[in-house]
Amino acid sequence: MTDRPSHLPERLALLADLNAARYITEGLLTGKEDVPAIALNKVTEPLPREEARGALQPVRDLVDDAMHAFRDEKVTAADAWLAPRLHATLRLTRREAADRRLWNYLALGVAPDYVVWRHTTEPRKERDVPKAAATRFRGASYTQAFARLWWAAELFRNGSDYGPVATVCAHQDMLNTALRLAVIDHRPTAQALVKLIDSATVRTGREINALAQAVNASAATLMYDVIAPDVERDGRATARWIEGGEWAPAVPRRALPEGPDEERAPEASVAVLAEHFAELFAGAPVRGKKAEGDETE
Repeated sequence: MTDRPSHLPERLALLADLNAARYITEGLLTGKEDVPAIALNKVTEPLPREEARGALQPVRDLVDDAMHAFRDEKVTAADAWLAPRLHATLRLTRREAADRRLWNYLALGVAPDYVVWRHTTEPRKERDVPKAAATRFRGASYTQAFARLWWAAELFRNGSDYGPVATVCAHQDMLNTALRLAVIDHRPTAQALVKLIDSATVRTGREINALAQAVNASAATLMYDVIAPDVERDGRATARWIEGGEWAPAVPRRALPEGPDEERAPEASVAVLAEHFAELFAGAPVRGKKAEGDETE
């Protein structure tokens, strides 16, 4: 199995797509090779800042703790634990998080062993070998191993409360489907989806996918931010939280950390959308579910 890097610098870094591609080999994806750490770090770029939040070891410690805590469980269970803690450790702005070079470096320079451990899947053909997808190392924000966790935490936290993030990350179909939808950037929409999971209105992956498709289709004709307005975001709260990273202790391992002290999504708006989404879901086709009155097998 791919091991942790033999060389870990003190600071995180940036790794361009083209340079990252050179190290995503078949041997790495199948867990048979390590990343040549020293060579990789020679082609990285330094972070354009010197703050404490750029330290590498706290991120590596988180990954080590996740792999240890969930070593005897289904590996997907690690997502709900790691997502809020990764978000609270990195303390990024959205502009910084949009830089794929940071995620490339985390996957290849900090924790390639985690990516292989978490994302190796069984092959569909008998002659193939288990492997991780290359997009888990270098890919879109909703597929890359660490970017997907960070964005899930950013889009589904409710102010400083990471509780909804743990709910979402416990359902892989929310990460695989809902995280791709542009409407999730509307906070009452995101919280309404969480509310339907908490209330057990939707339970299975197929139901979550049906709900997400119905919500997205409805957004083409209905302006959610009109019927369920959000409060104006105060960027100063996030700025203060990021600045607080200079003296903040390591994120707690047992309790959830606290995010930026922003105002929560309006409860009335969340309730309006939750009711609307429940009606959409009631009429949405769920794959594999018989329609009422259908007697066929």
